[in-house]
Amino acid sequence: MVSLNSEFEKTNLIDSLSAGRRAHKILLIFLLLSCLLSIAIGPVNVSLWAVLHKLVTGQPLNTLEHVIFWDIRLPRLVMGICVGAALGVSGAVMQGLFRNPLADPGLIGVGAGASLGAIIAIVMGGALPNFIISIFGNYLVIFAAFLGGWLSILLLYRLTTRQGQTSIATMLLAGIALAALAGAISGVLVYIADDRQLRDLTFWGLGSLAGATWTKVMGACPLILFSIAIATTLGRGLNGLALGEATAHQIGISTQRLKNIAIFAVAAATGAAVAVSGGIGFIGIIVPHFLRQTIGPDHQTLILNSGLLGAMILIFADMISRIIVAPSELPIGIVTAILGSPVFLWILLKQRNSGIL
Repeated sequence: MVSLNSEFEKTNLIDSLSAGRRAHKILLIFLLLSCLLSIAIGPVNVSLWAVLHKLVTGQPLNTLEHVIFWDIRLPRLVMGICVGAALGVSGAVMQGLFRNPLADPGLIGVGAGASLGAIIAIVMGGALPNFIISIFGNYLVIFAAFLGGWLSILLLYRLTTRQGQTSIATMLLAGIALAALAGAISGVLVYIADDRQLRDLTFWGLGSLAGATWTKVMGACPLILFSIAIATTLGRGLNGLALGEATAHQIGISTQRLKNIAIFAVAAATGAAVAVSGGIGFIGIIVPHFLRQTIGPDHQTLILNSGLLGAMILIFADMISRIIVAPSELPIGIVTAILGSPVFLWILLKQRNSGIL
């Protein structure tokens, strides 16, 4: 496992903190610009400036403008911000927790557990009692995905915690094993699914923000934002943990409490994100890794910057997915994989040539 200790020894944390604060402002400006582009661009040609002018002057929007901006693009934009930020922040916390610059939220099996929950709901949902189906309606898959993610993290935590202490190495191995098990069960369910269910599974697994509604936004985004707020308080502890658990304990950091908070914050943020958007890869691993190389390893600024950059990248990926095959839509997971794979390979080659890997 690659340790971040060498990075901390080479980088002055004070300089890293200053660079991170400057990056806050830059990333926030670019995020705002990307939001304007996202809400203005789409397969239907409706002028954003005309809508803004009507809102400022108090004129009513026509039906098309109201549907396009308020019912479709705006909730999609808000969900994209929350999901991208959740993936970026979760990746930064996981890389700090595992002291591995190539770690991502998938290591603890949250994504696999959420995917299994969604697949169960899609394939077996028709066998549920009618009153359960009537209660959840169209949100049965979302609830099942979130529940699957949380159950996987609770099981993982139970397996890897002994006498009040959680082993990070054991958690890594157990997370891989649980993800493989969830994948195997998912494979069995996919095998018995019919054609309609297979189409639903394929579309959900590739990730999309197409189903964004204000109801989904209000259901997922408060939990994501709460988890991100908690994660941003872990910066000092993760900085200390990068020096080793013994050193962190000596400087007054409760490593077990840090692990508990970090694991459940990541589980909540990632579980909610996967539940509403499906599988979206690469953001959680590339964003914090890229920022660590550009602004330094100080988690006091790295975590928030990862959220801002993750949100911006997902918004741009969503714009591409909407316009590249318009009026159809390309699943956003495909876009992030196409964009992320070359960047990830470039990072690996760069680190190998520099002797880090």
